[in-house]
Amino acid sequence: MLDIKTRITALRQELREHNHNYYVLDAPVISDYDFDMKLKELQELERLHPEFQDPSSPTLRVGGAVTKNFNTVVHEQRMYSLDNSYSKDELLDWEKRIQRILGDVAVTFTCELKYDGASISLSYENGQLVRAVTRGDGFQGDDVTTNIKTIRSVPLQLQGDYPVKFDIRGEIVLPLDGFAKMNEERKENGEDPYMNPRNTASGSLKLQDSALVAQRPLECLLYSVVGRALPMSSQFEMLEKARDWGFKVPTVAKLCSSTEEVMNFISHWDLHRHELPYETDGVVIKVNSLQHQEELGYTAKSPRWALAYKFKAEQASTVLNEITYQVGRTGAITPVANLEPVLLAGTTVKRASLHNADQIEKLDVREGDTVFVEKGGEIIPKIIGVDFSRRDVDSAATNYITTCPECGTTLERQPGEAQHFCPNDTGCPPQITGRIQHFISRKAMDIEGLGGETVELLFKEGLISNYADLYTLTREQLLPLERMAEKSADNLVSGVAASTKIPFERVLFGLGIRYVGETVAKKLAKAYKNIEALSQASQEQLTAVDEIGDRIAESVVKFFNNPTNIEILDRLKAYGLQFSLSEEQLENQTEVLKGQSFVVSGVFIRLSRTELKKLIEDNGGKVSSSISSKTSFVIAGDNMGPSKKTKAETLGIPMISEDEFLAML
Repeated sequence: MLDIKTRITALRQELREHNHNYYVLDAPVISDYDFDMKLKELQELERLHPEFQDPSSPTLRVGGAVTKNFNTVVHEQRMYSLDNSYSKDELLDWEKRIQRILGDVAVTFTCELKYDGASISLSYENGQLVRAVTRGDGFQGDDVTTNIKTIRSVPLQLQGDYPVKFDIRGEIVLPLDGFAKMNEERKENGEDPYMNPRNTASGSLKLQDSALVAQRPLECLLYSVVGRALPMSSQFEMLEKARDWGFKVPTVAKLCSSTEEVMNFISHWDLHRHELPYETDGVVIKVNSLQHQEELGYTAKSPRWALAYKFKAEQASTVLNEITYQVGRTGAITPVANLEPVLLAGTTVKRASLHNADQIEKLDVREGDTVFVEKGGEIIPKIIGVDFSRRDVDSAATNYITTCPECGTTLERQPGEAQHFCPNDTGCPPQITGRIQHFISRKAMDIEGLGGETVELLFKEGLISNYADLYTLTREQLLPLERMAEKSADNLVSGVAASTKIPFERVLFGLGIRYVGETVAKKLAKAYKNIEALSQASQEQLTAVDEIGDRIAESVVKFFNNPTNIEILDRLKAYGLQFSLSEEQLENQTEVLKGQSFVVSGVFIRLSRTELKKLIEDNGGKVSSSISSKTSFVIAGDNMGPSKKTKAETLGIPMISEDEFLAML
């Protein structure tokens, strides 16, 4: 038995090395046939001796497990999106913002190519892959571990001096050669070809049969390690370490000491990107020092220390057949150009956004025009110009609509607003269904078994007219509906019931108060603790909350002054929804630091900078990234930037240690 265990262990190690040589280093040392023979031997030995099972065995690469439902997993550390830049001037402005926060210190940058794929977060413990989660909304994603294990460039067992526990982020991509071969096979089988590598890679992650995923030539390119007490001090060192541990990390990354060097890197790859084996749409520039990254921190959506410089967008020309108008959940009217289908950046484009009446007037765009369409950083392409040389002499200027296309109500446009609005919020069907669809969305109530089409159907059948009606639906009401089987009806009813456990800040976001996005909802929930206190707040009181301006405050007051909204809220309370922060959330929150502003700078021993900032906010204080006369205290750690220290001393701002801050609490 010992000999068999030894043989299994030896085969696993040998196959791991061959996998790494072939898929990561691109330097195979044995033939495909010899590799397959060794793999078959290992599969047979594992079949006969299941007592030696190993979750990181190379035999798992072939797939076979079927996943019916992909579980939602909360990211231990949020996956942020990146701010985009399209010019050198924007890059220079970003660098100035960085210098303002860091002070007079030398800043270097790591430049990496921005690969166009599906974002993934891989979790490792003791050198083994334990979980793979899609980006999702940045806060939570889908567990696709079984499918990811079939990708040969994802190491199941690490090598070298890796940390005990960490996450690593990257992109799942489909190489252009592999994509072309897949489409050749589909054509031979009489199937429609896939449109582009990115969407195909993304769709692959959610296939239920992992054996099908294993057949696709997917690769995983890694770019960021996250965790505590990581054994590196810079982004560039991080890339090198990850490569040593066995990850596929592109070698084209470059360390740059100036904006000129960054622009040279961008210019080179803008010219040579089509020589790459993968699709890329830009360059990601990151502040190299991890300490500087911590100093800079994050905005509500993006890291301040990173920027995506996007290559010039692809353009195409086509005919604008018709301008139609969409009504959003807030009543906002969006004009849409319906186009003669045209291939652009790997996808067939049939529609493009025209944004608002001012944009239509500015472009002088008309039905029948030949227009130039661009797809750059936007999900919906946009029209950037008109080919006036091809305009019909009888062409008539576009007259923007004056009444709602759905309910016929006269449109309104408030001073300072770019868009027209339909004021009939309680009687306009798209506004009603739009609010309900927003309420059930993933970042809000995340109701299992209920999607946008089902909402439309329920509204059409007269079963719901607002989101409170969802909580009165019964299995008997649902079963007669089209395409509603018993299991679907049961899932919907149980999904609605389960949503009563969703925390207050997400319920508040789900209510769809105009201008109250995800981040604002969290701030309001934290400031007022419950819906009663929030509903009674005046506009003046609301604007006293950090980052809440007049426009948001006015909208919140208007929402709670509407009797229809109050009636719906009373119903939701009766159905058991969470309208206050939980005891657990309130447990560690105080007002001890209320009215005080803190800047956190340097490296700390007992807590991480993120934990210090959370403590400040949990105790009513405000965290600022830069020192000013309004700063109450600077929490100073080791290696605090000299310019920040000088500024604090000049302004007379007290500098306290980590222990002194904790004593304040």
